[in-house]
Amino acid sequence: MSAISQKPKQLYQILLQTSKLIWQSSKSLTAIWALLLLLQGFIPVGLVYLTRFLIDALVQASQQGWSQESLQPLMLPGGLFAGLTILTTLLQAAATWVRTAQSELLQDYVSNLIHQKSIEIDYGCYESSEYNDKLTRAREGASGRSLALLESAGGLVQGSLSLFAIAFLLVSYGLVIPLALIISTLPAFLVALKLSSLQYNWSQRTTLDRRKTQYYELLLTNNMIAGELRLFNFGPHFRNAYQQLRKKLRLEQLALIRQQSLSRLGASFVSGLLLCGLFALLGKDLLSGSLSLGELAMFQQAFVRGQAIVRTLLNNLNSIYRNSLFISNLFDFLGITPTITDPVEPQPTKDRLEQGVQLKELSFRYPGCSDYILKDFSLFLPANKVVAIVGDNGAGKSTLIKLLCRFYDPESGSIEFDGVDIRRFRVNDFRALITVLFQFPITYQLDAIQNIELSDLQRPQNLEAIENCAQASGIHDKLVTLADGYRTQLGRWFPKGVDLSGGQWQRLALARAFYREAPFIILDEPTSAMDPWAERDWLDRFRAMAQRKTALVITHRFTLAMRADVIHVMRAGEIVESGSHGELLALDGLYAESWRSQMESQTEPAVTR
Repeated sequence: MSAISQKPKQLYQILLQTSKLIWQSSKSLTAIWALLLLLQGFIPVGLVYLTRFLIDALVQASQQGWSQESLQPLMLPGGLFAGLTILTTLLQAAATWVRTAQSELLQDYVSNLIHQKSIEIDYGCYESSEYNDKLTRAREGASGRSLALLESAGGLVQGSLSLFAIAFLLVSYGLVIPLALIISTLPAFLVALKLSSLQYNWSQRTTLDRRKTQYYELLLTNNMIAGELRLFNFGPHFRNAYQQLRKKLRLEQLALIRQQSLSRLGASFVSGLLLCGLFALLGKDLLSGSLSLGELAMFQQAFVRGQAIVRTLLNNLNSIYRNSLFISNLFDFLGITPTITDPVEPQPTKDRLEQGVQLKELSFRYPGCSDYILKDFSLFLPANKVVAIVGDNGAGKSTLIKLLCRFYDPESGSIEFDGVDIRRFRVNDFRALITVLFQFPITYQLDAIQNIELSDLQRPQNLEAIENCAQASGIHDKLVTLADGYRTQLGRWFPKGVDLSGGQWQRLALARAFYREAPFIILDEPTSAMDPWAERDWLDRFRAMAQRKTALVITHRFTLAMRADVIHVMRAGEIVESGSHGELLALDGLYAESWRSQMESQTEPAVTR
């Protein structure tokens, strides 16, 4: 949505959505804020009105010699004036507190909405640059702008009330005065409206560049990259890339600010000329004696406050326009609807597989890509068996996992669990049937117990089961040697944290995968960070854990694949060979050739020594 395309109806809808957002985040505080708004709207008018009586009473007292009797008329308006002044200060303090409290509650509420939407949306969104742009825009001051938008709308109401009362006071001096107030502020308003549009367009246009600066900063400061950054010495390269991009953004922003300053200066000059003409007309009335001192003081206060109110009103309108542009990004993000959804009449799931997993003529390509990763792909994974898939990079193995987890739906074909299309299950119910070890395990900065139980937080904590899974994955012996055992903080992000090696993190991730007692296990390169001795030990443990379960193992290691009941060789999105280890060696095809090559590469160093 471009800045120019914003229409009154759209602004109204955004204002309505924002009001609802703020009301849901803090109902009681919003009600108090509205009350304070009304009070602050009428008090300035009361102060202006009391000014006339104070000045006239002072003039009369001075003419009567400042006696006690002559000062008596000052008491009531003076007391009311002082009371309203004190009340104004108290209301401002209360409004500041309410705004701060609202801001905190709204920030948490909006953050929760963004986090909830981030969990709900399709996995494919995370692989989309457009989604990342939307997320960045939605997170940029969304809560602050939401509150600012409502404040501007409230200020518009408050200012309108004050202006109506001020106009009532000024109209007795002629219509030209209230009209002059409004006209004198119009140039500044029109300029501000145009500059808001320019600022918004710049923000939209530079979203990708600003995300790149965040990425470069991550590369320069993240501990996961610190090793390669030093070894390959690419730190200066990304530092320069960051500085160049920041320079470009900085110069563009400074150019915008310069344009804003010049435009505002011109608008102020025009407004000043109009006001000078108005003061000349009033000076004529003052010299002719048609105005009393009290009336003059009231007029001066009314004029000054009226001008400030009109300026504030126009600024509020501009602020509403400006903030609505940015807040529309938040609502655009919250309006993203997932395509991976529950069926209208979901099928119940079973605790275990009896037949197996059938992939029927799957065709799939990633959104925005013309090339198919899988085309009319079929495969059967029998229940209670360990199936291995081996193949070179780019064969489509990782895509297969994403489809099996229903991160994506195929363009055609189906995936069936015991003859039931997985799209007929509730998404979360179906995914509860699967446990996965992804190729690159996440190093959660938690203790070992929390790390392992993450795979099934609905399950009551079972320390015995956690320890059994750790033993099965081979990480138990390491964990018990730590200072606080399984309660030791892992990772270096927080105090007293202990880091693990790559292989140990992988074993911990395996324990997490085992902890979810799912009937279907998917392991993507489960031993890639293990040495051959650790791998052999883990394989024996895995076979024990996989009993009465269906397992799919994606691997490049033939020493792991040979332990599977069935091995499939995958190349360019197709299964080109299938069988047991012995059958594939006897076939003397691609698998046998790759097996011999891998075995020779493992034994060659020992021969050369």
